Amino acid sequence: LQIARNLVTGPRLVFMDEPTGGLDVSVQARLLDLLRGLVTDLGLAAIVVTHDLAVARLLSQRMMVMKDGRVVESGLTDRVLDDPRAPYTQLLVSSILQV
Repeated sequence: LQIARNLVTGPRLVFMDEPTGGLDVSVQARLLDLLRGLVTDLGLAAIVVTHDLAVARLLSQRMMVMKDGRVVESGLTDRVLDDPRAPYTQLLVSSILQV
């Protein structure tokens, strides 16, 4: 319902803070599909804040990795996640892959 309320004004940019936080995995998948479709179909730009790297990969073309309020790495999402250059990003990605 909140998504519909936000889109009724025809925004060009939307902000999403942990859009799948606290949701069941099956609900997360449906919501991610919905969000990807809306962004594409409506030509929206989106800023997504998430701690979930899978969500970041699915929803973003570009990403920034932050540590202590500072950007430590940015670039195309696939490049940042597949070939991280900053030590913090390397640690973050490797910790997720080991789980």
